[in-house]
Amino acid sequence: MSNSFWKNRNAFVTGATGFVGAHVARMLVEQGARVVCLQRDAVRVNSLDLFDLRRRVTVVNGSVEDFALMERVVVEYEIEAVFHLAAQAIVGAANRSPLSTFEANVRGTYSLLEACRRNEAVKRIVVASSDKAYGAHDQLPYREDYPLLGLFPYDASKACVDIIARSFAHTYKTPVAVSRFANIYGPGDTNLSRIVPGTIVSVLRDEAPVIRSDGTPVREFVYVDDVARGYLLLAEKIGEVTGEAFNFGAGEPVQMLDLVKRIIRLAGKNLEPRVMLQSKIEREIDVQYLSADKAEARLDWRAEVSLDEGLRRTIEWYRAHLDEIR
Repeated sequence: MSNSFWKNRNAFVTGATGFVGAHVARMLVEQGARVVCLQRDAVRVNSLDLFDLRRRVTVVNGSVEDFALMERVVVEYEIEAVFHLAAQAIVGAANRSPLSTFEANVRGTYSLLEACRRNEAVKRIVVASSDKAYGAHDQLPYREDYPLLGLFPYDASKACVDIIARSFAHTYKTPVAVSRFANIYGPGDTNLSRIVPGTIVSVLRDEAPVIRSDGTPVREFVYVDDVARGYLLLAEKIGEVTGEAFNFGAGEPVQMLDLVKRIIRLAGKNLEPRVMLQSKIEREIDVQYLSADKAEARLDWRAEVSLDEGLRRTIEWYRAHLDEIR
């Protein structure tokens, strides 16, 4: 990835106050881009401020579902590159409130893409889908040609986002590609309902971490620096990948109980995790991980940070910022 590619380019990041969006914004700023960030709510603790980025970007207040606002942003700021990461991303919240999830994730996506379609200055767009869009498949690892079978609200919304983005590319030649990342972890995630930050914060506070399943599900985790690099690579190579989706995973599937025990060990603590359920959650996907062969072959991308190294970096960040996390 060329460090000079982004110098003085105008980029728009939706979801930039969130965990992954803030890292994408940070990497763009570090490489010299002029970054515009969308902020829906003024959340007291957010990733953009945890990384002290607000003074280095332009912040626009509003919602990605607001088509007029999206059109104004891409026109007034002469946006060339768009990274669409705004979403209602918490699975439990999606199950409790499907309407707001579909509004933010689905309507937000087509509103932004239509604004981009109508402005020829926008040359590259990356839309965040998810490994959850695949739903359940018996054959592993998941590959890009597998059907999208997501059925629960968050999973279904991401499947819709994925298809809508590729529809714009194939119908209107809109320069958009889709990312499907495994579970993302790293410094600055304030959503403690997620297993990695929630476990780390509990462990650093000498509290027994809670596993909300029976501990047997297997998932894949990819470090956020590798994720941000993948987003920038997709945008840089948009001429070769328009209309396509790419998996990004680290190739280290891990069982949830083993993951929690690994965090305890790396944090230097002696705690026993509390496993909440004695049996599997009905209909929970038991094993889920991705093949990143296409990203390696076409983008020359591979995860560079191992799970142990990424967890060490993440633990140290939370140790230094524990008072700022609620």
